[in-house]
Amino acid sequence: MRVATHNGTFHADEVFAIAALGLLPEPMEVIRTRDPELLAGADLRVDVGFRFEPAAGDFDHHQREFDEVRPNGVGYASFGLVWREFGARICDGDEEVAAVVEETLVQSVDANDTGQRITESLIEGVRPMSVNGVVGGFNARWDEDLTAAEERARFDAAVELAAGIIAREIASAASGRRAVRIVRDAIAAAAESGDARIVTLPDNVPWKQVVVTEAPEALLVIYPKRQGFGVETVPVALGTFDNRLDLPAEWAGLENDDLARVTGVDDALFCHAKRFLAVARSREGVERLAELALES
Repeated sequence: MRVATHNGTFHADEVFAIAALGLLPEPMEVIRTRDPELLAGADLRVDVGFRFEPAAGDFDHHQREFDEVRPNGVGYASFGLVWREFGARICDGDEEVAAVVEETLVQSVDANDTGQRITESLIEGVRPMSVNGVVGGFNARWDEDLTAAEERARFDAAVELAAGIIAREIASAASGRRAVRIVRDAIAAAAESGDARIVTLPDNVPWKQVVVTEAPEALLVIYPKRQGFGVETVPVALGTFDNRLDLPAEWAGLENDDLARVTGVDDALFCHAKRFLAVARSREGVERLAELALES
């Protein structure tokens, strides 16, 4: 697959678009040019050519009549156009993962290129560093005179960096989707057991978003930790430190023998002073802590 983009100064939208295409299984050759004949000979044209016609391989957004905008108002640049066409394929056919990456990465890159402000600094004179700024830093400074080969090396380095960012975002999104499935299965198992108050997870996965919003009866969550097993309280809402059930006040801040003496659980290891987390060495031990917390 031959992909063409413009030469000269490069921006994050075409760099990330090219990087995304490079994650497809077929080999890719990238040419940087504005020569009409070379552009016509490419399979895909990205951020160049003044045409948006995916069926013909054209993914530009600079033409006057271009008006592709997302439902939330964020306009499309070349990264978004390429991702809309190829994102699911890049994510091994998983449209949900592709949608997550679209939200976490693609839209911010596009918004920057289309001149839409989606963030605001809270400290005067301090601007947040973004992937757009990082990619822009690969371009020649005003006091640099790069050869064509040096400019291409900078572009290739930016694409390599962008490819790593995309790959990690895909992996993170896929991991998040797996975590959601695991937590939902654990909630269902708790309900089937007859006591939906304790959700027991097989792995230490992110659980608060799902449990808080989808398991109104859940009070405690048990999960494996590096030093054993933990039992954690469920917040009353996302982003708050208030819990549906606090661990017993007499446990607060105790550890090892002191906690074991108060609870009667021999392998109890620790209870946070804020009473939202307790740890035991064994699963049996932490289950007993959970039972005692409910009884209290």
